Amino acid sequence: METTSIQIAIVGAGNMGGAIARGLSKGQLIQSKNIRVSDVSQANLDAIKAFAPEITVSTSNRDIIRNADIIVLAVKPWLVEIISEEIENLLDYKKQIIVSIAAGVDFAQLTGLFSTDATLFRVIPNTAIDVMQSVSTISSFNAGKEQEDLIVSLFAELGKAFLVPESQLNAFMSLSSCGIAYAFRYIRAATEGGVEMGIYPHVAKEVVIQTLRGAIELLEANNSHPEVEIDKVTTPGGITIKGLNEMEANGFSNAVIKGLKASHLK
Repeated sequence: METTSIQIAIVGAGNMGGAIARGLSKGQLIQSKNIRVSDVSQANLDAIKAFAPEITVSTSNRDIIRNADIIVLAVKPWLVEIISEEIENLLDYKKQIIVSIAAGVDFAQLTGLFSTDATLFRVIPNTAIDVMQSVSTISSFNAGKEQEDLIVSLFAELGKAFLVPESQLNAFMSLSSCGIAYAFRYIRAATEGGVEMGIYPHVAKEVVIQTLRGAIELLEANNSHPEVEIDKVTTPGGITIKGLNEMEANGFSNAVIKGLKASHLK
């Protein structure tokens, strides 16, 4: 299937659905004129239309899914059943792919709401999808290799995409979808530390953000383990190792690991 001809319908124009629509319209794989979005909020639809006028918007879920190749359910988990009851009788499971980004709604539930014959994907993005820097973890059900490659390539335009077994989705959600909040909390804490040492808050925040950006670039450029890069800046008896040891004495690594495990749905 040529991606330029693919018709995609996105049910839900909130934070995630709107970000997916905007991101795909900026990408190379889907033409804006082939994107259709529905939502109960006219304000959400107006915002999408203002961003990309060629996108079709509607308050009718049933209207936008007709003849769509891919249907994205970008709604809260408790709305999936309601949406399925509304659109299920219009679906052609031989031709249409259903993609759900509703966290916690597994394939067993989705096949019960739709069909065991349906081609289904679950995608867990994070909020950085709005700046096309998301981590999107993807699992498939009844999908062929070509279909998996298609969905992965679409979400790879919005950041990085990983195809994983469904059994691992919740762990990835903790690491990335929840993890972005943990990253923000580190930035806040480091900024507050900078203020306590006499640096203005807005300057401290910029320094912390750039420091993290530099750390990421180094890890990717060198394809190295974090400890390798840490060793480069921890001279014997130096201030960096003293700071690291103090953080560890106060449970830094343990707190991160425990936080991740606490947010891991079993």
